[in-house]
Amino acid sequence: MRSLFTIGLIAAWYSSNIGVLLLNKFLLSNYGFKYPIFLTLCHMLACSLLSCIAIEWLKIAPLQGVSSWLQMLKISALGIIFCLSVGGGNVSLRYLPVSFNQAVGATTPFFMAVFAVVMTVKREGWLTYVTLIPVVAGVIIASGGEPLFHLFGFIMCIGATAARALKSVLQGILLSSEGEKLHSMNLLMYMAPVAVIALFPAALYMEEGVVGITIALARDDWKFSLYLLFNSALAYFVNLANFLVTKHTSPLTLQVLGNAKRAVAVIISIMIFKNPVSVTGMLGYSFTVVGVVLYTEAKKGSM
Repeated sequence: MRSLFTIGLIAAWYSSNIGVLLLNKFLLSNYGFKYPIFLTLCHMLACSLLSCIAIEWLKIAPLQGVSSWLQMLKISALGIIFCLSVGGGNVSLRYLPVSFNQAVGATTPFFMAVFAVVMTVKREGWLTYVTLIPVVAGVIIASGGEPLFHLFGFIMCIGATAARALKSVLQGILLSSEGEKLHSMNLLMYMAPVAVIALFPAALYMEEGVVGITIALARDDWKFSLYLLFNSALAYFVNLANFLVTKHTSPLTLQVLGNAKRAVAVIISIMIFKNPVSVTGMLGYSFTVVGVVLYTEAKKGSM
């Protein structure tokens, strides 16, 4: 019975992670809703609301309070980086195919290693750094062979990947003391409203008229409202699935699933969106995936 429950959780994790990625791409490119910042704002609103419901009412995790203004300031800094990461990723999906977006996203371990050295002076074994060579080389090769390469989309994707890595490293530094450590779901509950506050004026200024356009679209096409609501809720369930899989398996299992998820997302996205792919691009992506797997194994060996 327990094994069936775990399989169900992993299936839900895959469905939510790949589903939100594909639906983001569909809305931003195929559907023509060209407002990634507002879409990210919808995601964060859903995370704010559903986090409160899940913790306050459903008790999926014990409620933790914020003990000081300093801790809230640290959480706010993480919230800003969090929204830059998610927002940058959504902006990149407007210009890049999912397959290339995932190839660039796989370089997260490289940026984490860089930030760890710069910010914590933490050194890994030489083998760990060697495994990062194919990670970076693969993306360089994939960039050269990507038929739909877009420079601005690439820069945004790199920025989002770096922000994701920075948040992970910074979280370990800022919330390291026992009194300040927060459960992942509590951290999301506090970070998401900060992201909403940052994204709301950004969406109004950078995507002029987006609120009126969204209302008009929702009025004219009921399916759009359904897509947007489902997509926003799915953004929260990605975080919930991450938490539940980690709780019932292990962080290492989540890491392994994440490596496989990128490959699955690439294959499914090519089948759905039919974006052109080149042998060079797929070779580069394969290099990156192999590098990430080797990096995971090297990190395990150094623990």
